[in-house]
Amino acid sequence: MALQHGFGPQGSTVAERARTIARVDIAPIAVRLNESFAISKGAVATAQNVLVRVVLRDGSTGYGEAAPFEVITGETQASTLAALPPMIAAVAGRDAAGWRVLAADLRSLHPAAPAARCAVEQAVVDALARQLGLSLPAFFGGFPHELMTDITIPVGDVRHSVESAQHAENAGFKTVKIKVGADDWELDVARIVAISRATPKLSIIVDGNAGYTRVQAHKFLSGVTGAGAAVILVEQPVAAHDIAGLAELQKEHGISVCADESVRCPEDAIRVAESGGISSINVKLMKCGVADALDIISITRSAGMTGMIGGMVETTVSMSFSAALAAASHPFFAYIDLDTPLLMPRRFVRGGMRYSGPAVRLPVHAMGTGVDAAAHFAGLPGQ
Repeated sequence: MALQHGFGPQGSTVAERARTIARVDIAPIAVRLNESFAISKGAVATAQNVLVRVVLRDGSTGYGEAAPFEVITGETQASTLAALPPMIAAVAGRDAAGWRVLAADLRSLHPAAPAARCAVEQAVVDALARQLGLSLPAFFGGFPHELMTDITIPVGDVRHSVESAQHAENAGFKTVKIKVGADDWELDVARIVAISRATPKLSIIVDGNAGYTRVQAHKFLSGVTGAGAAVILVEQPVAAHDIAGLAELQKEHGISVCADESVRCPEDAIRVAESGGISSINVKLMKCGVADALDIISITRSAGMTGMIGGMVETTVSMSFSAALAAASHPFFAYIDLDTPLLMPRRFVRGGMRYSGPAVRLPVHAMGTGVDAAAHFAGLPGQ
């Protein structure tokens, strides 16, 4: 059931009044996936997310999404719904142009609810971009470049993994991300080697989601490198706190390593950058919100590292925002991992990013993200 929160206008000028946050609506959603999204920490069969809509005083409307992933961040749809009302109260009647100040206030007030913060930040920024007549890539100072995403193969047996890789190759994908770390590392080696042999033209990213011990990670990487598997990147094979372990694995095995769970805020990015020996950081808006993600990008770039743009189990609403940010940041993101909408029914919302095989295409002439999720807020004023 969608919920409405309306506010009175503030602002001393016509422009400020037009940008005032007049209303914020929330709508919980449940999207059944075509295939369970299984990682080392658990599996998701239904995306239990929350949509947020921000309406400015002049009617400009923006959308955001919270995609809580309990096994990663500890958040649930219920905790997100509980966190959103005080956040909405904190942005009530304020000028959307000060969105980075709003983001800092939300982080200070609600540090343990990054997905909820992300949804509010996305919706405010999307509404502001539309109010200014800008596409989201233009708002962030870039252009709507076409992106080429990988596609994820969840934890599973050898046969399913190989069949999934072959299907991906037939669909035109050049890179697959293989989830590992849930079972015996030897099974994961067998999966990676079998995929590499069955689809030798595919590049492989392996993602442990912090599922291995450091010893297990060494054994796993020795196995895949010894077999000559086409692994180009290893993402977070060990625990989030083991930053030294990430650097050690990269140095010993000669494969680039990406920090994901180790980086949930700009301060974490600084620690990873200062540690040295780690090639990349996965920037996920759901881990930190929009403003902090921009800071993480700046830190990562300044440290001479590359970026991955990724996400949780998100619909086109949030993925379109991440795609726009990635396009605007071109060519910083060396790895694009924006594929979870492919696990969902098509046309969940109108507009936004669209897929053509691995190609992620943003609307060229749309304002903001171009997403129209009004149907999910049916029954509220303004429909």
